[in-house]
Amino acid sequence: MRGWTDGQRWADLLAPMLERRILIALVVLAAGIWGFVGIADEVREGDAISLDRTILLLFRNPADPSDPLGPIWLESAVRDITALGGVTVTTLMTLGAAGFLLLSGKRGAALFVVVSIAGAALLSSGMKLGFERPRPDLVPHGVEVYTASFPSGHATGAAATYLTLGALLARFQSRRRLKVYLLSLAVLLTVLIGLSRLYLGVHWPSDVLAGWTLGASWALLCWLVAWQLQRRGKVEDDAES
Repeated sequence: MRGWTDGQRWADLLAPMLERRILIALVVLAAGIWGFVGIADEVREGDAISLDRTILLLFRNPADPSDPLGPIWLESAVRDITALGGVTVTTLMTLGAAGFLLLSGKRGAALFVVVSIAGAALLSSGMKLGFERPRPDLVPHGVEVYTASFPSGHATGAAATYLTLGALLARFQSRRRLKVYLLSLAVLLTVLIGLSRLYLGVHWPSDVLAGWTLGASWALLCWLVAWQLQRRGKVEDDAES
């Protein structure tokens, strides 16, 4: 009886904290959606092109816009970084995380990770088809591209994949510094991949900003859905074995 009373007391103490976390997450999600809609309106009306051109040229030699800033090895390194946001790498990352969860006995969580990240890819592709924004023609492209420009699929996929996986791995860690490290690494990868698209001249800055916003909002939405599914027992909690 006393154990039940203690457990109930802890539940009563934690409930307001959890409710605040969910409320904050909903506010941030709403802000992210509002931000994406605002960027999309600017792009559709053509108001973003002047600032886009100015920012894109910051990554180029002022005397020769066809020449990216920095030594030749930097351009090669940036190509390696941009590949981390490609479909092949993000798919392998997702399958690897799903395999880890399966081996840990968390089948529901594994399925949820695959579905959520696949959903982000479909969302990005659908947006590209809807806007059909041409790729930048201001500077030569550093890599081959075949799809429309808005939003950046690499920025969207990186935000959705690495933020989701970073949050997932962080929840399995008990030490705060490890949680911070994993989440910081996820954010760093997301930012570097987006910047690499600008350096290579294959996206307008507004494409990348929209991709970051869309991917991060999607990752946050998936976190909220996962939390609800865990409460209902549809997805395994981190404490379960």
